[in-house]
Amino acid sequence: MRQYVHLAWMTGRWTVHGRQSHRTKWETGEPFILAFWHGRTLMMPKTWRSGVRIHMLISQNRDGELITRMVKPLGINTIRGSTSQPGEAREKGGLAALREILRTLKNGECIGITPDGPRGPRMRASAGIVTIARLSGVPIIPATWSARRRWELNSWDRFLVPKLFTKGVILWGTPIVVPREADDSQLNTIRLQIEEAMIELASEADKLVGTPAIEPAPPFSC
Repeated sequence: MRQYVHLAWMTGRWTVHGRQSHRTKWETGEPFILAFWHGRTLMMPKTWRSGVRIHMLISQNRDGELITRMVKPLGINTIRGSTSQPGEAREKGGLAALREILRTLKNGECIGITPDGPRGPRMRASAGIVTIARLSGVPIIPATWSARRRWELNSWDRFLVPKLFTKGVILWGTPIVVPREADDSQLNTIRLQIEEAMIELASEADKLVGTPAIEPAPPFSC
């Protein structure tokens, strides 16, 4: 899979759009949380600048193992666990992953998170990313990609695979800051803000390459 990602990148016509806040962070060495949807994981390593350290939060299941093997040769480290389901934190390694994430951000290194992973609902943000941003004081910067010619897998996340020799885009969004003093109601409001921003970003990326937008799954029930 890693070889295919490289081939898709080299044969495609890829352009970068959107805000450049991430470049400023790269230049100053300030950490941030990279947020992207699970279905857009495949080409995300190509959005990242070589030499800038990032750790991706990866699930402990088989899919997580495959992603770990794919990104490690690209210089991307991984943290195994899940913060998407607080009630399952003990058995899924969520608490240990959270501690490692906070240590990593404190050390000035970036974190990559799929807010709808590892099991969905598709394109619906869980509370984990908001909690991490509040505790760390580090901004969230969303990003995505799309391609004109692609396969859309019949999986819960509608996983995207670009075809070779296609037009592709990488699109960066606006940083989102979570105040340390935010209460539960404010945290939920910010979670929805992040979710909506990421949905709009993915839709805009699809529009830029002329493909239909992928619709999110029904939202979390209250």
